[in-house]
Amino acid sequence: MCTRAYTSLVEEMGTRELRANLAAALRQAAAGERVVITVDGRAIAQLGPLEPLGAPTLADLAASGRIHAPHRADRPDTPAPIDTPVDVRLDHALAEVRGG
Repeated sequence: MCTRAYTSLVEEMGTRELRANLAAALRQAAAGERVVITVDGRAIAQLGPLEPLGAPTLADLAASGRIHAPHRADRPDTPAPIDTPVDVRLDHALAEVRGG
């Protein structure tokens, strides 16, 4: 077993073992596991599940190691969007939002 950029353990499998156990390796991929294929002990390919459709969630990004999961469980409320006309200068809009 080895770990890559993913948080779950990744199984390594040689090409001979892959040929003998292809159906089992495909079932692992369908279950969400990743299998690294090796030739002479060197990783050359990866067999795994298809990426989910749509934008990844924070949980997906944290699981792939691309971001660090937040340490706090509470989140601040999302601010309400501000509807401003397009012909207003940005510095004036910022001054109004900041109360100036």
